Amino acid sequence: MSAAMTLITTLGLTDDFLSSYLPPLQLEASEQDLKPIHQTDALKPILTTAKTAVCWEKMQSAAAQDGINLYIISGFRSVQYQLEIVNRKRKAGQDIEQILKVSALPGYSEHHTGRALDLGMPGMPALTEDFEHTKGFSWLQKHAKAFAFSMSYPRQNPYGIAFEPWHWLCDA
Repeated sequence: MSAAMTLITTLGLTDDFLSSYLPPLQLEASEQDLKPIHQTDALKPILTTAKTAVCWEKMQSAAAQDGINLYIISGFRSVQYQLEIVNRKRKAGQDIEQILKVSALPGYSEHHTGRALDLGMPGMPALTEDFEHTKGFSWLQKHAKAFAFSMSYPRQNPYGIAFEPWHWLCDA
């Protein structure tokens, strides 16, 4: 049993539930594969893979040249940290089905790979669908592919995850 599956069992989910869970398992990046790319307001480093960092730096620079100020809200997340997120939401009274519409199970989050970035713009609330109405989102839709980024969770995505216009995956 993988470490992710061991953690998932602590959530009390059945094998039937897991067999119908749609997002694919994601490999967790090793510490050697990760590098600090940015830091949060709390001065916590945001980690990503080296290839993702290069793609991001090029994309952010191109966006800035077009007058678009994008920044990273979050990057790599360990399987253990993903479990903490899910447990925090459960303690706050959310049921597991509600949680899994916006947060992947531990072991299934693209953030584990070190290639997923949650993006934002100054003056905008973070991690909300409102990001869809920004110049930054419009710019990403037109240009992100040229920098090896794609939006993982558009509306009606095949994984049953809520629309996340801020979540972009580096395919490099």
